[in-house]
Amino acid sequence: MKIRMIRKRNFIILLLSFLIIITNLFLWEEEILSAFKKEEPQYHILVDVEEPRMYILKDGICMAEYTCSGGKPSTPSPIGTWTIISKDTWGEGFGGRWMGFNVPWGNFGIHGTTEMYSVGWNSSHGCIRMNNDEVAEIYKYIPIGTKVTIVDGVYGAFGKGFRNLKSGMYGSDVLEIQKRLKELGFFTSNPNGKFGAETEKAVHAYCRANNLYIRKTIDIELQKHMGFELID
Repeated sequence: MKIRMIRKRNFIILLLSFLIIITNLFLWEEEILSAFKKEEPQYHILVDVEEPRMYILKDGICMAEYTCSGGKPSTPSPIGTWTIISKDTWGEGFGGRWMGFNVPWGNFGIHGTTEMYSVGWNSSHGCIRMNNDEVAEIYKYIPIGTKVTIVDGVYGAFGKGFRNLKSGMYGSDVLEIQKRLKELGFFTSNPNGKFGAETEKAVHAYCRANNLYIRKTIDIELQKHMGFELID
């Protein structure tokens, strides 16, 4: 009886020793993997259309800057913070590289150009143009999902100030106005930054409800009436 008990005890001790060794091996493996594992760097792109200049931030530190081009006043760049949702090696007028944003009112992104003289001043239809060799450089390491912040003036979504808006126009200011009209119950669609029939209908309803003359445009007076203020 004692022999059997001793054998059983030895077996249990042996089993526990084995389990301890296996556990330590797993912990050792995890420690080795974690020692070699590197966290992915976090990039953020800042574009100042007024300068016009692009800054690449890596983990919050500016690692590079480039001359670029933003949109003309008639075709402004999308002010705000967006996400890169696509990358491609388009040719033709895109200089071989394309990084597209999730802007709701159009197809905007960072790309090169065949018109190299256009880089350095606001010459585009809203996209951010770069020299081809420089956009190819950042294309290599900037991943999909990277945030891109575009500023053009000191008034946030309103850029350099209020615009007189009419049907067919688009932009961050249109988007903000649509959001305000939706909050007030006059805009029933999803805000998309495009001044179309739905926006015009909402403007008419707003004017009627506030005893204002019916208009097709969103002029500066109406934007102020909606509660928008330009704060530097």
